[in-house]
Amino acid sequence: MWASPLRLSGESVSLTPLTQDHQADLAEAAAAGELHQLWYTSVPHPAEMAAEIDHRQSLRAAGSMAPFAILDHDGRAVGMTTYMNIDATNRRLEIGSTWYRKSVQRSGINTECKFLMLSHAFETLDAIAVEFRTHRLNRQSRAAIERLGAQLDGILRAHMILSNGTIRDTAIYSITAAEWPTIRPHLLHLLGR
Repeated sequence: MWASPLRLSGESVSLTPLTQDHQADLAEAAAAGELHQLWYTSVPHPAEMAAEIDHRQSLRAAGSMAPFAILDHDGRAVGMTTYMNIDATNRRLEIGSTWYRKSVQRSGINTECKFLMLSHAFETLDAIAVEFRTHRLNRQSRAAIERLGAQLDGILRAHMILSNGTIRDTAIYSITAAEWPTIRPHLLHLLGR
């Protein structure tokens, strides 16, 4: 598989292929802050974490997703992220289905995770573009994506029906391979390196 899951390590965080071994930490992380109750995003309910991990692993087996557990410096799983919508033919993928324990949000972990994933996508996989998608009304997520240096490609209006029955307009952002040489030092600056 072109974007197969592997371990990516940074200074304060590492990404490792998602397994059921991460289930207890991730259930606790989702429960802390009741993230599963946010209406505009999809964080698994703590009691459904094992099923979510199984679901992501089935998508990995089908070649459409490479799911990761996000580990802090103590090795505790504090969230999940994925390479998804993998298009090996056109060397494009999306970084998404990302969520973090409330206590590590706005801590720099997201920036380092995205730096690791973008570096791997552009420098190892030779991707031509990496996408990010979020609910148009998820201001926190949109601000984090924009802080990375991604450009808004547009809004897909009435794109999805969410589990609560509301209609999602999806904001689509991307970083292209031509932009990566400028984005890379920007992210290193944000990380204080």
